[in-house]
Amino acid sequence: MHPLSYFVSLFVAPLISATVYFAGDSTMALNGGGSGTGTQGWGVYLPQFVTISVVNDAVGGTSARSYSESGRFDTLVSLVKSGDYVIIEFGHNDGTSGAVDNGNQDAVGDGYNITSTVTTSSGTQIVIHSFAYYIENAIDAIVAKGGIPIISSQTPDNIWNGDAIAPGGRFVTYAASIGTRKNIPYVDHYNYLAQAYDALGETKVTTFYPNDHLHTSPDGALVVAEAFVRGLLCTSSSLKSFVNSAGQGVPNGCL
Repeated sequence: MHPLSYFVSLFVAPLISATVYFAGDSTMALNGGGSGTGTQGWGVYLPQFVTISVVNDAVGGTSARSYSESGRFDTLVSLVKSGDYVIIEFGHNDGTSGAVDNGNQDAVGDGYNITSTVTTSSGTQIVIHSFAYYIENAIDAIVAKGGIPIISSQTPDNIWNGDAIAPGGRFVTYAASIGTRKNIPYVDHYNYLAQAYDALGETKVTTFYPNDHLHTSPDGALVVAEAFVRGLLCTSSSLKSFVNSAGQGVPNGCL
């Protein structure tokens, strides 16, 4: 081996060995997290667009809180090594659940130090924390391992206002705020996917939803993944350097 080639291999190989981890819900998970026949999560398609390994640890039915309280964030963080990326996307299961806690809901509010007392199905009262609390704690743990967190807003449902996807709710705002507070890349997945859906039109987009207005077919999941890549390319994230030519060519532009 030429001495220069050896020198380059020593320093390039560790970079190529980086891994992208996913933490999220059924919209990201393999087979839509068990959300019904014919569904697929968008995380399955990211490997088509990047040159490094992808590990999809998304779990159907989870929220930022339940993913944390079940130990799934701890397990993911234990696997992270320096230079790895972790894409975090929650929101679909984080809303309030009514009089009885469902194990998923977060305390309402855009900030870290927000709590709420809720009643479990056994009648016990417990204190829960905000969306930001659970995610920012995970971000701190990832950074402590040398990992590189990326916060992404939840995907839209197939709900339209006229000729456009309905605007995003509070969890889109919360995700953006987390990106700002923690000074990490934020991918506005909601609005990049809304851009893609608006261009395709409601009739076409509805074919992506075989069972309900949330969980996509494989064809739909591919569009969702493309929208994430487009949003990623419009950030300052160093993960952009691992996007391949197919990823560089995904539709639409920066918002």
